[in-house]
Amino acid sequence: MPSAHDAPKQRLIRVQTRIAQALADAGRAATTVCLLAVSKTFDAASVRELAAFGQRKFGENYVQEALDKQHALRDLPLEWHFIGPVQSNKTRAIAENFSWVHSIDRLKIAERLSAQRPAGLPPLQVCIELNVSGEASKGGVIAAELPALAVAISGLPGLQLRGLMAIPAPATEVTAQRAAFRQVRVAFDALVARGHALDTLSMGMSADLEAAILEGATIVRVGTALFGERIKHAQG
Repeated sequence: MPSAHDAPKQRLIRVQTRIAQALADAGRAATTVCLLAVSKTFDAASVRELAAFGQRKFGENYVQEALDKQHALRDLPLEWHFIGPVQSNKTRAIAENFSWVHSIDRLKIAERLSAQRPAGLPPLQVCIELNVSGEASKGGVIAAELPALAVAISGLPGLQLRGLMAIPAPATEVTAQRAAFRQVRVAFDALVARGHALDTLSMGMSADLEAAILEGATIVRVGTALFGERIKHAQG
């Protein structure tokens, strides 16, 4: 993990190198994975530092914190992804200020985002969060409920269903990491077989991005390896 003395550029290059090596190991093209920098709990200045070296896509978990950063960084051409649990009272702010939402796990939330997406904006790009580890503390729909939810979301205006997101339980062994990510890929492939035009698997973080890429990840969500250890946060 990076130290506080590492320059943002060095951290970014290290992560990009890890991604490139994992893609090579998987026999995949270099352009098939997108790096999403998870900037939750880090300030606008930290985002600006990373953006100076070409990073454009940033993921946030806390709505008000994200809005403050978006305002401070409005001079930069950044793409904002919401990746945290979506509360009903936050859907309007999310629908109005983000390009992507990775963490939809119930139809009510998708319906609210659809209704509140401004007509002048492109469709909100969305992923369904799949709970592959059965952890009660984690968000996400169980696999049995996934097909019906995907059909329902696909019919909503203002949204474009792109794929699945998952946060498996932490595992230290690559074999275990890959097994969890493989479940997500199998669920993704099943939806494609049902006729859904999907292209996104949002999975893999600082500690397991290699395993995720080997199992087909197209977006890896990396925070610690880019920004350092994060502080605890209680903001909604």
